[in-house]
Amino acid sequence: MSALHRTALELAAAGLPALPLRAGKVPFGNCRSCADNSCGGRPNMKTPGPCTCPNPCHGWAAGTTDPHILSSGPWQRAWVSASAVAYHPGGAGLTVVDLDNDDAIAWAREHLPATKTVPTTRGEHWLYSGTMPSTNGVRSGVDVKSAMAYARWLGPGIGTMTVLPDAVRALAVSKPAAPAFSPVPVPAPAGGGECCHRTPAFLERGIAMAEQRITEASGGVHSAVYRTFLAVLSTHGRCGCLTEDHITRLFTAAQTKGETVRHCTDAWTNAHTRLGL
Repeated sequence: MSALHRTALELAAAGLPALPLRAGKVPFGNCRSCADNSCGGRPNMKTPGPCTCPNPCHGWAAGTTDPHILSSGPWQRAWVSASAVAYHPGGAGLTVVDLDNDDAIAWAREHLPATKTVPTTRGEHWLYSGTMPSTNGVRSGVDVKSAMAYARWLGPGIGTMTVLPDAVRALAVSKPAAPAFSPVPVPAPAGGGECCHRTPAFLERGIAMAEQRITEASGGVHSAVYRTFLAVLSTHGRCGCLTEDHITRLFTAAQTKGETVRHCTDAWTNAHTRLGL
């Protein structure tokens, strides 16, 4: 039994739904049976746990306290290649305020009640008792991880845990609006840029499917956003039919999943470069 597997069993015994992370601190991707959420989309469920397949699929929703699942064949294989253990805070009745740098820590010490603290690579996790919606980027260097999210397990921490205060709940409500972005222009082809597709409905259906693909991404959101942008541009990027409204819809879907404007812009630019647009 690997050290990570042993840690996961200890977390499960303590009531924390555990799951393996691969390199890059990201969950294991969906298996073939669950690709593109063909199994029904476990992250759309309100409670964590594996779907009907035996694999550690669906990101945070794979978290489980069942030692038999954690030790099953597919999970055993996952532990062999895993690089870390994560847990679903909301499934354990917890909220993690992820402070990513010294400035964020200084802000928290000034504005949030003291609570149990876990050192991280670049900052600290502040753990509170209680659940709330998870929201990334509530302010610079600060994410809130609770329901439908995962946090890396870095140890039990120090201090006494405090009940989730209104000051933390308010962060999700008062999250600052994403800064305005300038979509990368889509060049029209020579010849006036007339759309080569037969009906506007083809483009609308493509954008709607792209929004859905981003919204339903269960893990590796960066990669899912890039692949979706690439697919849209490969179909519509050369005929001049994409408008600023279409691009805004795609960026909004990505930001709703926690992507920053910078990540969206980088993914859009990289997709342009990949296609030679």
